[in-house]
Amino acid sequence: MVRAFAHDRFTYPLPDGHRFPLGRYRMLREAIEERGIAEVIEAPAAADHDLLLAHDPVYLDRVVHGRLSDREQKAVGLPWSPELVERGRRSVGATIAAAHAALDDGTGINLGGGTHHAFADAGKGFCTFNDVVVATRRLRAEGRVQRVLIIDLDVHQGDGTHSMLAGAADPDTTCLSINGGANYPFRRVPGDVEEDLPDGTGDDAYLAALERLLPVALDRGRPEVCFYLAGADPYQHDRLGRLALTMQGLAARDAMVRDCLSLQGVPVCVLLAGGYGRRIEDTVAINLATVSSFAREG
Repeated sequence: MVRAFAHDRFTYPLPDGHRFPLGRYRMLREAIEERGIAEVIEAPAAADHDLLLAHDPVYLDRVVHGRLSDREQKAVGLPWSPELVERGRRSVGATIAAAHAALDDGTGINLGGGTHHAFADAGKGFCTFNDVVVATRRLRAEGRVQRVLIIDLDVHQGDGTHSMLAGAADPDTTCLSINGGANYPFRRVPGDVEEDLPDGTGDDAYLAALERLLPVALDRGRPEVCFYLAGADPYQHDRLGRLALTMQGLAARDAMVRDCLSLQGVPVCVLLAGGYGRRIEDTVAINLATVSSFAREG
Protein backbone atom coordinates (compact mmCIF):
# COMPACT_ATOMS: atom_id res chain seq x y z
CA MET A 1 0.00 0.00 0.00
CA VAL A 2 1.23 3.49 -0.83
CA ARG A 3 2.52 5.48 2.15
CA ALA A 4 1.11 8.96 2.77
CA PHE A 5 2.64 11.26 5.38
CA ALA A 6 0.35 13.54 7.40
CA HIS A 7 1.05 16.54 9.61
CA ASP A 8 -2.45 17.88 10.19
CA ARG A 9 -2.19 17.44 13.96
CA PHE A 10 0.50 20.13 14.04
CA THR A 11 -1.55 23.28 13.61
CA TYR A 12 -1.17 26.81 14.92
CA PRO A 13 -3.44 29.63 16.05
CA LEU A 14 -4.52 32.14 13.45
CA PRO A 15 -6.13 35.58 13.78
CA ASP A 16 -9.91 35.64 13.47
CA GLY A 17 -10.96 35.71 9.86
CA HIS A 18 -7.69 34.41 8.42
CA ARG A 19 -8.35 32.54 5.21
CA PHE A 20 -5.75 29.75 5.32
CA PRO A 21 -7.85 26.54 5.38
CA LEU A 22 -6.03 24.34 7.87
CA GLY A 23 -9.06 22.10 8.44
CA ARG A 24 -8.64 20.71 4.93
CA TYR A 25 -5.70 18.55 6.02
CA ARG A 26 -7.55 16.91 8.89
CA MET A 27 -10.59 16.24 6.71
CA LEU A 28 -8.42 14.72 4.00
CA ARG A 29 -6.55 12.39 6.36
CA GLU A 30 -9.80 11.17 7.89
CA ALA A 31 -11.28 10.47 4.43
CA ILE A 32 -8.19 8.53 3.35
CA GLU A 33 -8.16 6.46 6.53
CA GLU A 34 -11.89 5.78 6.35
CA ARG A 35 -11.60 4.50 2.77
CA GLY A 36 -8.30 2.65 3.26
CA ILE A 37 -6.79 4.41 0.25
CA ALA A 38 -3.25 4.67 1.64
CA GLU A 39 -1.25 3.92 4.75
CA VAL A 40 -1.23 7.22 6.66
CA ILE A 41 1.90 7.81 8.75
CA GLU A 42 2.66 10.72 11.07
CA ALA A 43 5.29 12.91 9.44
CA PRO A 44 8.68 13.26 11.12
CA ALA A 45 10.07 16.72 11.82
CA ALA A 46 12.92 18.00 9.69
CA ALA A 47 16.00 18.82 11.74
CA ASP A 48 18.07 22.00 11.40
CA HIS A 49 20.71 20.17 9.36
CA ASP A 50 17.98 19.25 6.85
CA LEU A 51 16.63 22.79 6.61
CA LEU A 52 20.15 24.16 6.15
CA LEU A 53 20.37 22.21 2.89
CA ALA A 54 18.13 24.91 1.42
CA HIS A 55 18.11 27.84 3.83
CA ASP A 56 20.55 30.46 4.99
CA PRO A 57 21.61 29.82 8.62
CA VAL A 58 20.82 33.38 9.67
CA TYR A 59 17.30 33.10 8.23
CA LEU A 60 16.74 29.73 9.88
CA ASP A 61 17.89 31.06 13.25
CA ARG A 62 15.55 34.04 12.97
CA VAL A 63 12.59 31.84 12.08
CA VAL A 64 13.23 29.31 14.83
CA HIS A 65 13.66 31.98 17.52
CA GLY A 66 10.80 34.24 16.42
CA ARG A 67 12.89 37.17 15.18
CA LEU A 68 11.08 37.80 11.90
CA SER A 69 9.98 41.40 11.42
CA ASP A 70 6.34 42.34 10.94
CA ARG A 71 7.07 42.90 7.26
CA GLU A 72 8.58 39.42 6.91
CA GLN A 73 5.63 37.83 8.67
CA LYS A 74 3.30 39.71 6.36
CA ALA A 75 5.21 38.34 3.35
CA VAL A 76 4.73 34.80 4.68
CA GLY A 77 1.05 35.56 5.31
CA LEU A 78 1.02 33.72 8.64
CA PRO A 79 1.85 35.08 12.10
CA TRP A 80 4.92 33.62 13.82
CA SER A 81 4.47 31.11 16.62
CA PRO A 82 6.33 28.02 17.85
CA GLU A 83 3.55 25.98 16.24
CA LEU A 84 4.27 27.62 12.88
CA VAL A 85 7.90 26.48 13.10
CA GLU A 86 6.93 22.94 14.14
CA ARG A 87 4.40 22.63 11.35
CA GLY A 88 7.01 23.87 8.86
CA ARG A 89 9.43 21.23 10.08
CA ARG A 90 6.78 18.51 9.77
CA SER A 91 5.83 19.63 6.27
CA VAL A 92 9.45 19.35 5.12
CA GLY A 93 9.90 16.09 7.01
CA ALA A 94 6.84 14.67 5.27
CA THR A 95 8.29 15.48 1.86
CA ILE A 96 11.64 13.88 2.72
CA ALA A 97 9.82 10.77 3.95
CA ALA A 98 7.53 10.68 0.90
CA ALA A 99 10.54 11.04 -1.41
CA HIS A 100 12.20 8.06 0.26
CA ALA A 101 8.93 6.12 -0.10
CA ALA A 102 8.80 7.03 -3.79
CA LEU A 103 12.28 5.65 -4.39
CA ASP A 104 11.49 2.50 -2.40
CA ASP A 105 7.98 1.82 -3.68
CA GLY A 106 7.47 3.94 -6.81
CA THR A 107 5.07 6.41 -5.16
CA GLY A 108 5.09 8.44 -1.94
CA ILE A 109 2.64 11.15 -0.88
CA ASN A 110 2.82 14.16 1.42
CA LEU A 111 -0.73 15.14 2.46
CA GLY A 112 0.33 18.77 2.22
CA GLY A 113 3.70 20.23 1.27
CA GLY A 114 4.64 21.99 -1.93
CA THR A 115 5.93 25.10 -0.13
CA HIS A 116 7.41 26.53 -3.29
CA HIS A 117 7.41 30.25 -2.43
CA ALA A 118 10.09 29.91 0.26
CA PHE A 119 13.47 31.33 -0.79
CA ALA A 120 16.85 30.50 0.75
CA ASP A 121 16.67 33.58 2.97
CA ALA A 122 12.99 34.51 3.10
CA GLY A 123 9.50 33.10 3.40
CA LYS A 124 6.59 34.11 1.18
CA GLY A 125 3.06 33.12 0.29
CA PHE A 126 2.23 30.73 3.19
CA CYS A 127 5.67 29.08 2.81
CA THR A 128 8.35 29.27 5.51
CA PHE A 129 10.68 26.44 4.44
CA ASN A 130 11.05 25.00 0.93
CA ASP A 131 10.33 21.29 1.21
CA VAL A 132 11.16 20.26 -2.36
CA VAL A 133 14.56 21.94 -2.33
CA VAL A 134 15.44 20.36 1.01
CA ALA A 135 14.29 16.91 -0.13
CA THR A 136 16.12 17.18 -3.47
CA ARG A 137 19.39 18.03 -1.77
CA ARG A 138 18.87 15.41 0.93
CA LEU A 139 18.42 12.65 -1.69
CA ARG A 140 21.55 13.79 -3.48
CA ALA A 141 23.56 13.96 -0.26
CA GLU A 142 22.53 10.35 0.40
CA GLY A 143 23.67 9.37 -3.10
CA ARG A 144 20.23 8.10 -4.09
CA VAL A 145 19.56 10.34 -7.13
CA GLN A 146 21.14 13.09 -9.15
CA ARG A 147 18.65 14.09 -11.85
CA VAL A 148 15.33 15.50 -10.59
CA LEU A 149 12.14 16.68 -12.29
CA ILE A 150 9.71 19.05 -10.61
CA ILE A 151 6.22 19.24 -12.12
CA ASP A 152 4.59 22.21 -10.44
CA LEU A 153 0.89 22.46 -11.28
CA ASP A 154 -0.07 24.72 -8.42
CA VAL A 155 -1.67 27.74 -10.06
CA HIS A 156 0.97 30.06 -8.57
CA GLN A 157 4.51 30.01 -9.93
CA GLY A 158 7.05 28.39 -7.61
CA ASP A 159 9.39 31.36 -7.50
CA GLY A 160 11.33 30.20 -4.44
CA THR A 161 11.96 26.77 -5.91
CA HIS A 162 13.00 28.25 -9.24
CA SER A 163 15.47 30.56 -7.51
CA MET A 164 17.34 27.54 -6.11
CA LEU A 165 16.78 24.76 -8.66
CA ALA A 166 15.90 26.15 -12.10
CA GLY A 167 18.24 27.07 -14.93
CA ALA A 168 21.89 27.64 -14.12
CA ALA A 169 21.18 27.39 -10.40
CA ASP A 170 20.94 23.59 -10.75
CA PRO A 171 21.56 21.99 -14.16
CA ASP A 172 20.53 18.54 -12.84
CA THR A 173 16.99 19.70 -11.99
CA THR A 174 14.27 20.50 -14.52
CA CYS A 175 11.38 22.67 -13.33
CA LEU A 176 8.13 22.37 -15.31
CA SER A 177 5.49 24.90 -14.31
CA ILE A 178 2.05 25.87 -15.63
CA ASN A 179 0.87 29.06 -13.96
CA GLY A 180 -1.97 31.51 -13.87
CA GLY A 181 -0.26 34.28 -15.80
CA ALA A 182 -1.94 37.19 -14.02
CA ASN A 183 -1.63 35.64 -10.57
CA TYR A 184 0.79 35.77 -7.63
CA PRO A 185 3.79 36.08 -7.48
CA PHE A 186 3.98 39.26 -9.51
CA ARG A 187 7.78 39.23 -9.71
CA ARG A 188 8.66 35.94 -11.40
CA VAL A 189 11.75 33.74 -11.38
CA PRO A 190 11.97 31.87 -14.71
CA GLY A 191 11.59 28.09 -14.73
CA ASP A 192 12.98 25.64 -17.27
CA VAL A 193 9.80 24.50 -19.06
CA GLU A 194 7.00 26.93 -18.32
CA GLU A 195 3.77 28.43 -19.59
CA ASP A 196 1.54 31.20 -18.24
CA LEU A 197 -2.18 30.85 -18.91
CA PRO A 198 -4.76 33.65 -19.01
CA ASP A 199 -7.51 34.05 -16.42
CA GLY A 200 -10.47 31.79 -17.09
CA THR A 201 -8.49 29.04 -18.86
CA GLY A 202 -10.53 25.84 -18.77
CA ASP A 203 -9.92 22.11 -19.01
CA ASP A 204 -9.19 21.75 -22.73
CA ALA A 205 -6.60 24.51 -23.06
CA TYR A 206 -4.92 23.57 -19.78
CA LEU A 207 -4.64 19.88 -20.66
CA ALA A 208 -3.37 20.72 -24.14
CA ALA A 209 -0.58 22.81 -22.62
CA LEU A 210 0.32 20.03 -20.20
CA GLU A 211 0.28 17.40 -22.94
CA ARG A 212 2.68 19.56 -24.96
CA LEU A 213 5.07 20.39 -22.13
CA LEU A 214 5.35 17.07 -20.29
CA PRO A 215 7.38 15.26 -22.98
CA VAL A 216 9.67 18.28 -23.29
CA ALA A 217 10.41 18.29 -19.56
CA LEU A 218 10.89 14.51 -19.38
CA ASP A 219 13.23 14.51 -22.37
CA ARG A 220 15.23 17.42 -21.00
CA GLY A 221 15.32 16.17 -17.42
CA ARG A 222 15.83 12.39 -17.82
CA PRO A 223 14.81 12.23 -14.16
CA GLU A 224 15.49 9.60 -11.54
CA VAL A 225 12.66 10.98 -9.39
CA CYS A 226 9.84 13.49 -9.82
CA PHE A 227 8.27 15.85 -7.31
CA TYR A 228 4.68 16.54 -8.45
CA LEU A 229 2.92 19.57 -6.93
CA ALA A 230 -0.73 18.71 -7.55
CA GLY A 231 -2.26 22.03 -6.57
CA ALA A 232 -6.05 22.12 -6.21
CA ASP A 233 -6.06 25.86 -6.92
CA PRO A 234 -6.55 25.81 -10.73
CA TYR A 235 -10.13 24.82 -9.81
CA GLN A 236 -12.86 27.08 -11.16
CA HIS A 237 -14.23 27.87 -7.69
CA ASP A 238 -10.90 28.50 -5.97
CA ARG A 239 -10.74 31.89 -4.26
CA LEU A 240 -7.11 32.52 -5.24
CA GLY A 241 -6.88 30.60 -8.51
CA ARG A 242 -8.45 32.60 -11.36
CA LEU A 243 -8.39 29.63 -13.76
CA ALA A 244 -11.48 27.55 -14.55
CA LEU A 245 -10.67 23.85 -14.38
CA THR A 246 -13.42 21.47 -13.33
CA MET A 247 -12.89 18.59 -10.93
CA GLN A 248 -12.95 16.29 -13.95
CA GLY A 249 -10.25 18.39 -15.63
CA LEU A 250 -8.05 18.25 -12.53
CA ALA A 251 -8.48 14.47 -12.38
CA ALA A 252 -7.46 14.24 -16.05
CA ARG A 253 -4.42 16.39 -15.26
CA ASP A 254 -3.37 14.02 -12.49
CA ALA A 255 -3.89 10.97 -14.71
CA MET A 256 -1.79 12.50 -17.48
CA VAL A 257 1.11 13.17 -15.12
CA ARG A 258 0.76 9.76 -13.48
CA ASP A 259 0.69 7.86 -16.75
CA CYS A 260 3.61 9.75 -18.32
CA LEU A 261 5.81 9.11 -15.29
CA SER A 262 4.71 5.48 -15.04
CA LEU A 263 5.44 4.87 -18.71
CA GLN A 264 9.02 6.01 -18.21
CA GLY A 265 9.44 4.29 -14.84
CA VAL A 266 10.00 7.52 -12.89
CA PRO A 267 9.23 7.34 -9.14
CA VAL A 268 6.94 10.15 -7.99
CA CYS A 269 6.65 12.08 -4.75
CA VAL A 270 3.20 13.71 -4.74
CA LEU A 271 2.63 16.98 -2.86
CA LEU A 272 -0.79 18.62 -2.59
CA ALA A 273 0.36 22.26 -2.58
CA GLY A 274 -2.27 25.04 -2.74
CA GLY A 275 -6.03 24.87 -2.56
CA TYR A 276 -8.41 27.61 -1.38
CA GLY A 277 -11.83 26.57 -2.61
CA ARG A 278 -14.87 28.61 -1.67
CA ARG A 279 -16.10 25.33 -0.19
CA ILE A 280 -13.42 23.50 1.77
CA GLU A 281 -15.20 20.26 0.85
CA ASP A 282 -14.34 20.90 -2.81
CA THR A 283 -10.64 21.26 -2.05
CA VAL A 284 -10.72 18.07 0.03
CA ALA A 285 -12.51 16.22 -2.79
CA ILE A 286 -9.86 17.34 -5.32
CA ASN A 287 -7.03 16.31 -2.99
CA LEU A 288 -8.71 12.97 -2.28
CA ALA A 289 -9.03 12.26 -6.00
CA THR A 290 -5.32 13.03 -6.48
CA VAL A 291 -4.28 10.71 -3.65
CA SER A 292 -6.62 7.98 -4.91
CA SER A 293 -5.26 8.25 -8.45
CA PHE A 294 -1.63 7.87 -7.42
CA ALA A 295 -2.36 5.31 -4.69
CA ARG A 296 -4.03 3.03 -7.24
CA GLU A 297 -1.05 3.30 -9.56
CA GLY A 298 1.39 2.77 -6.72
